[in-house]
Amino acid sequence: MKSIKVAVIYYSLTGHNLQLAKAAADAAKEAGAEVRLARVMELIPTEKLESNEGWKNYMKAAQGIPEASLDDLDWADVFIFSTPTRYGNVAAQMKMFLDSTGGLWSAGKLANKVATVMTSAQNLHGGQESTTLTLYNIMHHWGAIVVAPGYTNECIYKSGGNPYGASATASRDVTVSGEVLEAARHQARRAVQIASWIKTGQATGHQ
Repeated sequence: MKSIKVAVIYYSLTGHNLQLAKAAADAAKEAGAEVRLARVMELIPTEKLESNEGWKNYMKAAQGIPEASLDDLDWADVFIFSTPTRYGNVAAQMKMFLDSTGGLWSAGKLANKVATVMTSAQNLHGGQESTTLTLYNIMHHWGAIVVAPGYTNECIYKSGGNPYGASATASRDVTVSGEVLEAARHQARRAVQIASWIKTGQATGHQ
């Protein structure tokens, strides 16, 4: 397999999406890819977050993870995004990062790259599918190649059956279920595999 570069970019407030992102990053590495794991910039003032124990625990777990940059997108062959849902939509922090990509988009540097999305919500039907599809709308504008997991593995059924992307139910328990983490790993492996097929086809002139 030709070397595939994967940018796993996430936003998390209490750690659910960090767990999804780490699972995806680990699986991509195991599949032979070069991986960058990065978090988007927080917009909420620190003084407003300091009373949130979940946020403080998350920040300890996220130590050493760099802030995402546009260079990560320019560099990558594969984009894996993970964000909590906000009223069935993308979290503002992730949206601001994506809204900053106009220069790369206009230069055609986001086109023909594989993109896949994961998310979380507080409730089982709290907007996960809506948020995932909203994120994919952005990928379509980029000209990226959306690679959803579909029902390509039994783990999709076991994790809740969302064909658009791995979805965690982010209750007070900060631990993401093993079934959902396996769905995230499968999704990452699938994205790397398809990106490899695309890259091989380009190299041999079959476009």
